[in-house]
Amino acid sequence: MRRLMRTACNRIGQLVNRAAWAIDAGVAPTTALRYLNLLEQSYQLIRLDAFAVTRTKRLIKSPKAYWSDTAMAWHIADSPPLTGFHFENLILGELLPWRDAQSRRPSIMHWRTTNQDEVDFVIEQPGGVLPAIECKSSERPTLSDAQGLKLFLQEYPNAIGGILLYAGTETRWVGERILMLPWWRVC
Repeated sequence: MRRLMRTACNRIGQLVNRAAWAIDAGVAPTTALRYLNLLEQSYQLIRLDAFAVTRTKRLIKSPKAYWSDTAMAWHIADSPPLTGFHFENLILGELLPWRDAQSRRPSIMHWRTTNQDEVDFVIEQPGGVLPAIECKSSERPTLSDAQGLKLFLQEYPNAIGGILLYAGTETRWVGERILMLPWWRVC
């Protein structure tokens, strides 16, 4: 189980591929499935479903995996270099308590097309899509970092807008209905 935990922690923020994870951990696929279910039931592993409301694009419907505690995931993974996936996991760790405190509990999902266009988090509640969120660990994101948000908003024009959370200090609009915010201002 420890090997599978290490494998999962090395792949936070990435699509779940149980077969590949089982091979990497050296366990049978059925054992990997049982262990992953146990990790999820014990609130260690978080599976984030795909936002699969399709309009015109072909979408990836596989869930993404995150860990309940970013620092613990980093430690279990033998302290690899910190990546944007760790930053994304940190933001999810802040979104989950917010979600759980809402009277009408929204869903937090991810969006990804077969062309690899993606948005890290899509927040949906009955009645519509709240802001889509893209996370960038850079202190100076570029306009191309908001490309996934732009495509998502074109595909789903009824969504409220997009937020690009990043590690800098400036707040500004980077596109139509896309606001760039320092992560620490909202988390």
